[in-house]
Formats: sequence, structure tokens, C-alpha cells
Amino acid sequence: MDCVQGLTTSNLGTADYTKMLLQHANYINALRSIGLEVTILDALLGYPDAYFVEDAAVVTPNVAVITNPGAPSRQGEERALESLLASYREVARIQAPGTVEGGDVLMVGNHFFVGMSERTNEEGARKLGHILERHGHTWEPVAVGDGLHLKSSVNIVGGDTLLLTRVYAGRAEFQEYNKIILDPAEEYASNTLWINDHLLMPAGFPRTKSQLLELGLDIVELDISEARKMDGGLTCMSLRF
Repeated sequence: MDCVQGLTTSNLGTADYTKMLLQHANYINALRSIGLEVTILDALLGYPDAYFVEDAAVVTPNVAVITNPGAPSRQGEERALESLLASYREVARIQAPGTVEGGDVLMVGNHFFVGMSERTNEEGARKLGHILERHGHTWEPVAVGDGLHLKSSVNIVGGDTLLLTRVYAGRAEFQEYNKIILDPAEEYASNTLWINDHLLMPAGFPRTKSQLLELGLDIVELDISEARKMDGGLTCMSLRF
């Protein structure tokens, strides 16, 4: 079962599996080019959305939290990660009826914003928050309106600067941060990945790129058109720690 059979709310058409594999290879090469060591997991048969591996765990400097995905068809993906992550971090778990998906969890320094969405419920957010607190982190909940996950609309792009949509720019939770506010026509570019003094951003968003260039970071543009058709983005496709 391949990823094009996964969940999606997109009206962008059916993903091309062969093209998606090529785009994934380019993504991996980009991560390696900026100094990351990459572990590629085996395909998880029966779980077409497992491609978006970020949702199945939340990894902090102090703990790896195995989530309980909110989409029933995705529950079980997280079990494939537990033994691997246990070799790097102490492991904690989100138990039902709490649900959490990693796409709703944004780490900004030592602080975590936990989105409450269709995939992450209030109990799951609270359980995750308690785990984070026990391991020396702070957190706060954020109600998610538009978008599948919190990081569909808000991401950290360096220091104390957030890249976010206009809807989220006015939210009280983000008032203390510097903000780059996206043009409404380029909101998909909010899912930009800051890592090792580089920004990996989806290709095809020139206004956003112009805004990000002012940060003085190296920018790598990647075509992820097929992941977009599956409601995915650059942060979804890996776990970084």
C-alpha cells in the first residue's frame, strides 16, 4: 500500500507515486547536505500515511514521546518508532483516549506550543504537556482553526522569529515573537523547516522567499508537490533531533 492511498483533504489531484519517491530522495539529500545524519525507515505496510513520520512521535532534547495519532487509520504507526527512539532518548507515551499528532507540536527553544485540532484532542495535549513539564520544558495549548495541524500555519524560522499566516499572527500566544506574515496566496509556505542555519522551504513561493532572505540564512527550495497533495509538508516528512 503506497502513500497515494492515504488521507487527504486536498483538491490538488492524485499524487504521483514515482514522482513522490524522487522528491523524497531530494529531501533526504538536502538534509544530508546541511550536516544531518539520516536514518531511513522501512516501509510500513498497511499504513499509507506513515510517510509523514513526524506525526507518530515528538522528540525533544530530553525525551521522545510516542504519540497516539488522532486519525484511526494511523494508529499503530507509532509502534514502529518506539524501539529506534529508545536508543536515543528516554521514551514516554500518550495513552488513549488522548490523541496527539506531531504536526500539532511546535518547539520554540525550550517552549512548546501544542495545537488542539481534529487530530490532537484536549486530553492528549494535556498529557503531552505533563510529560514535557516533567522533563524540564514549558508548554501551552493553542486552538487550531484552519489547517490540518498547527504547523500547517505556524513555524519557527530562526531565533525568536515565526513564519505564520495572518490568522495566527494576531493570536495572543505569539505576541512576544518577531513575525513574518505570509501573503494569503502563499500560506502553504508556512511549513518551512529551520535547521542548522538553513531554511528548507517549498518551491514556488517567491514572495515568501523574498521575506525569508532578509533573515540572512541559506535557503534551500524543494519541490514537494506530491506530498502537498496528501496534506503534507516539509516538517512532516522527518523527525529531527
